Amino acid sequence: MKIFKKRNRNKKVKKSKAASLPFRINIIFIVVGILFIALLTQLAYLQVMYGSKFKAEVNRSDTSVVSGNVQRGMIYDSEGKVLVGNSAHQAIVYTKGVNELTTDIYKTATKLAQYVKVPTSSLTKRQLADYYLSEPDRLTNIEGKLSGLSGYSADAKYNKALAYVEKMPSVTFSKSMKNAATIFAKMSGAYQLSTVNIKDDHVSQREVAEVGEHLSEMSGVNVGTSWSRNYPSGTAIQGITGTVSNEKTGLPSDRVNELLAQGYSRNDSVGQSYLERQYEPVLRGTKSQTQVVLNSDNEIKKEIKKYGGQKGDNLQLTINGRFQKKLQSLVHSAEQGAGGNSTGTYAVVMDPDNGAIIGMAGVNRNPSTSKITDNILGTINSSIVMGSVVKGAMVSGALMDGVITPTNSTLTDQPITTGGVKKSSWFNHGGSANIAVDASTALEVSSNSYMMQLAMKEGHFHYVEGGALTMKPTVFNTMRGYFNQFGLGVDTGIDIPGESTGLKGASGSSHIGSALDLAFGNYDAYTTMQVAQYMSTIANGGYRIQPHVVQAIRGTSKDGELGKIKATVMPHVLNQINMTSSQKAVVKRGLYDVVHGTNTYKTGGMLDSIKPEISAKTGTAQTFYKGNETVTLSLASYAPSTHPQVVVALAMPNLGVNAESNNMALAKQIYAAYWKYVQSTSTVK
Repeated sequence: MKIFKKRNRNKKVKKSKAASLPFRINIIFIVVGILFIALLTQLAYLQVMYGSKFKAEVNRSDTSVVSGNVQRGMIYDSEGKVLVGNSAHQAIVYTKGVNELTTDIYKTATKLAQYVKVPTSSLTKRQLADYYLSEPDRLTNIEGKLSGLSGYSADAKYNKALAYVEKMPSVTFSKSMKNAATIFAKMSGAYQLSTVNIKDDHVSQREVAEVGEHLSEMSGVNVGTSWSRNYPSGTAIQGITGTVSNEKTGLPSDRVNELLAQGYSRNDSVGQSYLERQYEPVLRGTKSQTQVVLNSDNEIKKEIKKYGGQKGDNLQLTINGRFQKKLQSLVHSAEQGAGGNSTGTYAVVMDPDNGAIIGMAGVNRNPSTSKITDNILGTINSSIVMGSVVKGAMVSGALMDGVITPTNSTLTDQPITTGGVKKSSWFNHGGSANIAVDASTALEVSSNSYMMQLAMKEGHFHYVEGGALTMKPTVFNTMRGYFNQFGLGVDTGIDIPGESTGLKGASGSSHIGSALDLAFGNYDAYTTMQVAQYMSTIANGGYRIQPHVVQAIRGTSKDGELGKIKATVMPHVLNQINMTSSQKAVVKRGLYDVVHGTNTYKTGGMLDSIKPEISAKTGTAQTFYKGNETVTLSLASYAPSTHPQVVVALAMPNLGVNAESNNMALAKQIYAAYWKYVQSTSTVK
């Protein structure tokens, strides 16, 4: 009986345990379910709210983008011929890895130096010492020779070791060590995952082959391509286009921070001057982009080309390359024959209707050595006292001021004497050739007396022979105001940086006598470009147009040639001259008669053989160079006289006092070259 009860009790216990098992499992399932739901909720929350952030963080940590250089845009002349091109060179390049140690760079540089020879002239003592101490055993050895280093930081110890090595007489650095040290310095100067050129000039086929054979032994080293500028028509054009920095010079020191912020690398090419700098955003192109995937040890495991880069856009200039080369040659030859104290010759050829510069040339000359150097930019930054060439602006100002009219402009050419000072026209020093001249004739014979009398009229001064000149100094502003309207004494606005506005003489009461000199061009100084703009304003009927040398920005075609036009430079009128048609006709008639008139004293008769006919104003200024009396010859002209299509302006400062026709002889040659190289006379309107 007891046994039966015991069995019965065991059965109850078993039934109780069996009944509780599903309940416990359900509890577990519920807990797991709750945890799983919580996990899913959290994952969803992270995915939705922070997914893009974490993805970006992963990408940032595991991938980086390496940029590669591309060709700069080229510069073409008006006919599509290359003025500034690119030459491709094989280069030995190095891409610095992530967290690369100095010892790693040392090993790579030492290895690469076995196959590549680089110039070592720029290697400094510090760079040589850095390379020497990058070998750990050497550093330990040097620090062991130095006493009292306990307590010093690692950097302080290193600096002590550097100072020791730089002065260490017992170490002789071989050529091979200097070669390796130069390579090491270039590698060390690179940023992480940036590429620098180790050697980009005169890389031999042997160097390329040996480096290529051992690439697996030199982390980050590769054979690449670099470009440098070339000049098919000669380097003289750099006076307009400017220059580009190279790997050796690096970024310009005065702009390095600005350029680095714009995404340049320290060894990138960048425009340093003139058009290369002015149009840098156009010419530079867009760098290629390669995504570099790193493993957990920051080693490159994969490279993916994301963007192949875009060659820079091209500039097409208004300048005719063949004519430009000839013009520079003519200017150089004219200066060679000038002699004496001549300091240079400058010429500008311009389309008066749109401001396009067809050619601009210039040379400097050192009178002491007779050495002649190219100086094209002298046309925009050399200020010269031009002489009578400005008289067209003086007559125009007097007409606008109302002190003379087209029908009432006759005055007597006579010597002007004020306060004991006598000034006269070139043909009437003693007063024996007093003649009546109107405004047009005054230009034809280049009457100084007439211009001085106009100045006095503009200054509301009544001239009495021998009397004091008591004009108010405001007459300077009056005359200069009219000159400025034509472009004399102000910025022309040319699209090349660095132009000068000229030089103004003193204009106070004590200098009032100089107002008469200003009237006939023997006081203020102007640039040759200003003279060209002034004559263009007369030629085109009274519009002062901004001169420019860039005609268009163009892409590159599939075959590498000049591509489609992306932007065009349109003519820009800076101001309009407020003259009536009859007033303009007075000035144009006078300029025509300078060359083709009948007066005995006309000044430009030597130019009447030029076909098609030209109108001009010659200029002769009395100048001085280092105490020696000189003359400056100038000329401003346009052709054809009836429908002007081209303006020629030139200046030849500090010639010998007997020089008379150098300016006209050069002008004849320039016009002959223009009709030969730029435009056929058969197309003349």
